[in-house]
Amino acid sequence: MPSPPGGYEVPLWRALTVFRLASLAYVCALAVRDADRYAHPYAVGALIVLMMAWTGVTAIGYARSAWRRWPLLLADLGVVMAIVLSTPWVVGRAALSHGVPTLGVAWMAGPVLAWAVSGGRRRGTVAALLVAGADLATRERIGQSSFTGVILMLLAGVVVGHVARLAASAEERLQQAVELEAATRERERLARDIHDSVLQVLALVQRRGADLPGEAGELARLAGEQEAALRALIAGASPAADSLGDGPEAVDLRTLLGRYASAAVALSAPATPVPLPRRVAGELAAATGAALDNVGRHAGGRAWVLIEDEGATVTVSIRDEGPGIPDGRLAEAAAQGRLGVTQSIQGRVTDVGGTVRIVSVPEAGTEIELTVPRSPR
Repeated sequence: MPSPPGGYEVPLWRALTVFRLASLAYVCALAVRDADRYAHPYAVGALIVLMMAWTGVTAIGYARSAWRRWPLLLADLGVVMAIVLSTPWVVGRAALSHGVPTLGVAWMAGPVLAWAVSGGRRRGTVAALLVAGADLATRERIGQSSFTGVILMLLAGVVVGHVARLAASAEERLQQAVELEAATRERERLARDIHDSVLQVLALVQRRGADLPGEAGELARLAGEQEAALRALIAGASPAADSLGDGPEAVDLRTLLGRYASAAVALSAPATPVPLPRRVAGELAAATGAALDNVGRHAGGRAWVLIEDEGATVTVSIRDEGPGIPDGRLAEAAAQGRLGVTQSIQGRVTDVGGTVRIVSVPEAGTEIELTVPRSPR
């Protein structure tokens, strides 16, 4: 079972609560020890009660993912800084000069760790600098020992923030791995079912009708093509956009369109690679395949595919010598629910910011131009 979103951060928030409780206990122990040295011991007691209450508020608040937002984070930082800045008055300058620790001590690192867990190294560093600045402002003399606490707080913010980001990244990768495993298992299950039914029927149709004349032979040929396409799909070798994914790396369009070249389809391409982002190339290849399927169904005969690399854009032209498309035929087909051109061709190209141009002359064939930008929009 995959962990819920943010699941890897839950132990860090729990550890933060334990740290605040332990550091609060340390503050209470120091307060009991130094009670007779404070300038306003009752005020110190009141602030410790406030610290206890705020520790409870943060323990409850940070336990809920919906509350780990800016309002609570800013309030946490503000309360702690206010308590730290009150130290010179409640403890007294004289006591501080004789080595009595400030009231916050380790407890004031709580918001630093909270910011680090919620936002990583940068956010933890900002909180550490603010809290450290408030602590230094309470001191009359700043020496080497004063900076030791500042450095430790900065290190805590950076290290905890880094660990939190690593945990979030590991969770995302685990989720992706689980989804990939589930998809692979589903593909294997479908492959078994398809192999035992659809592929066998298509293969039988192809064998029985391969030598028949007329439409029966054409049906056999189409059955063979669909069998090959299904075998490539269940094997994970389809060049469609879904198989290619959405990665930014470039692929050579010539390679993807090369699978369509045959005795009936002539492919012309530049001598040099035509690199396109993976998603753009996948959608363009799928649209080209859909156009060639239409040629096979409605035009018959040969088809010509031309790849033109125009720098900022790439154009693929598909031309046939069929009867052409009558005026209004595409709109009529869309109204009847047959959306092959609208979705499989125009929809795919439009999704990556491209354009489709269809030129058809009755009894003189059809030419479809698919133009896409070099980078997806």
